[in-house]
Amino acid sequence: VQLQASGGGLVQAGGSLRLSCAASGRPLSNYNMGWFRQVPGKERELVAAVSRAGYSAGYGDSVKGRFTISRDNAKNTVYLHMSSLKAEDTAVYYCAAEAGTWPPGKYDYWGQGTLVTVSS
Repeated sequence: VQLQASGGGLVQAGGSLRLSCAASGRPLSNYNMGWFRQVPGKERELVAAVSRAGYSAGYGDSVKGRFTISRDNAKNTVYLHMSSLKAEDTAVYYCAAEAGTWPPGKYDYWGQGTLVTVSS
C-alpha cells in the first residue's frame, strides 16, 4: 500500500488543522492506521492510531482531548483532526499502516511527512 499525507501548514496556536492520508494500491480496510510525528533531534512519537474498521482508537498522552483520528474506508483515507494546537505540536507528521491485529505493533508502511507549524 502507498500512503500520501497532506494537509500540513502554518496555523496559529489555539487553531485547528486536519491532516489526510490517502492510500492506494490496497484497500485501507486491511490495515490499522497510525499518525506519528517527529521533531528534528527527537524520537518519532505515536500521536494516534485507529483500528481497521474504526471501532478502536488510541492517543498519545500529549494530544488526548485535542486530536481525533478517523477513517473513511470507502474513500481509502484516514484523517487526523487537530484542535487547540500548541507550539509544541510543531513537527513533521507521518501516517503509517500496520497489517496485524489490534492494537498495532510494528508499522509496515509509511507515507511521506507533512509539516505542521504552530506559531505562538
